[in-house]
Amino acid sequence: MSGLTAERSSAQEASGIRLPLSLTTVGWFSRGLELAVVFVASSLASEIFDLRVAEELAANYGRLTMMAGVMYLVISESLAANDVESQLSLRKALGRILTAWIVTAVALLTVGFLLKVTEDFSRAWVLTFVGLGAVGLALTRAAVTPLTRHMKRQGVFNQHVAIYGAGPQGSRLANYILGHEKLTLTIRGFYDDRVPANAQTHGLPILGGSSQLIEDVRRGRIDQVIVALPWSAEQRLREIVEQIALTPVRIRLAPDIAGFVFAQRTVVLLGEVPVVTVFERPISGFDQAVKWIEDRLLGTLILLCAAPVMVAVALAIKLNSRGPVFFCQQREGFNNRPFMVWKFRTMFTDRCEAVDIVQAQRGDSRVTKVGAFLRRTSLDELPQLFNVLLGQMSLVGPRPHAASTRAGGRVFSEVIARYASRHNVRPGMTGWAQVCGWRGETQTEEQLQKRFEHDLHYIENWSVWLDLYILIRTVATVVGRRGAY
Repeated sequence: MSGLTAERSSAQEASGIRLPLSLTTVGWFSRGLELAVVFVASSLASEIFDLRVAEELAANYGRLTMMAGVMYLVISESLAANDVESQLSLRKALGRILTAWIVTAVALLTVGFLLKVTEDFSRAWVLTFVGLGAVGLALTRAAVTPLTRHMKRQGVFNQHVAIYGAGPQGSRLANYILGHEKLTLTIRGFYDDRVPANAQTHGLPILGGSSQLIEDVRRGRIDQVIVALPWSAEQRLREIVEQIALTPVRIRLAPDIAGFVFAQRTVVLLGEVPVVTVFERPISGFDQAVKWIEDRLLGTLILLCAAPVMVAVALAIKLNSRGPVFFCQQREGFNNRPFMVWKFRTMFTDRCEAVDIVQAQRGDSRVTKVGAFLRRTSLDELPQLFNVLLGQMSLVGPRPHAASTRAGGRVFSEVIARYASRHNVRPGMTGWAQVCGWRGETQTEEQLQKRFEHDLHYIENWSVWLDLYILIRTVATVVGRRGAY
């Protein structure tokens, strides 16, 4: 078997041809497979209900299936359900494809309702079709993703890469490639005309100069050349690229040494000039629209369910102490814009602070008896549902704090220089930090740092599923009555 492999490899080198299999190919295969799953789900739903309808109605079912398939592919593409991350992570793949399928179903139902054609379709068939489609898509990815990961580990998708330039820039590039498992690259070695051929870098050999590189390319041993020279050496860069360009190989230019500081940032074209996106606005574009719908829909449902409880709380506050039912306080919101947050009053009216706020402590004398119960159960936060519906807050996000709030005797913004980056998204009624135990009074700078880290994790990893998970965890946290007083 090893002899056959070596023979095949030699034949490929002689012809200069490699197998074209790549993660992109697998992505297109997955798209086709998932489209087939949609049609199979439609057929199975028809078989289950022994659907025999007129030819015109049968055509309607066929058009609905085709629309569902095309719409699913478009939405899943917008959710990056076929990028490298999704192809190698089953958890992320399942989250994205199921989100795409649910959005597809909701969109089709909405269109059918607006066009008044929902009566033309069997409700049982539609529900079965959606259910079978979800199961089929999940099972398909559950089979394809592990196989893709196995093939990736075997190097099936890897291209052979040569790095020209064995200096500090080439060394950093090699270190970056070797440290990222998602890259489908195998470094064959370094080439450099100014370094001894027997030198070693990261355990990789320096195979020779530009003439040896060109020879190896012509023998089919290299699929891609990355030139890693200082950008200041413009003349040398031009000469090397012009020499390699005489061979049929992909040539890429590695970033200058400073570029590795922003190695994880996206490169986009500004006209014809590549630029690095140092920071992208979080939860924007399609994600922003999804979160807007989530806040309005779930916020309205929660408010309707909580209305009787809110009325009872208001009566309890009025009976327990004199003063208004609600307490309004200025907080910092999205883009550091101030807004008035609504809460049920939990303190005596003459002890409520509008400025120079001191966080409540255990056994705080300012808190009323009813207020203590409301704070333990977080029922005092329910009026913030109005802030959500007004667009000032989200159901889930970093908790809003007053500008004067302190930790360890210092205001939050003095403790953490990047504290304001929490305000790049709308604040939330609950958040990742709160369900992970960082809820209640912030006495030390270390506690504030932990809250900040959890808030950034949420911002960078937002998804509808994460929001739903946090809301469920919030209920469990509140029932446990931990952290707040």
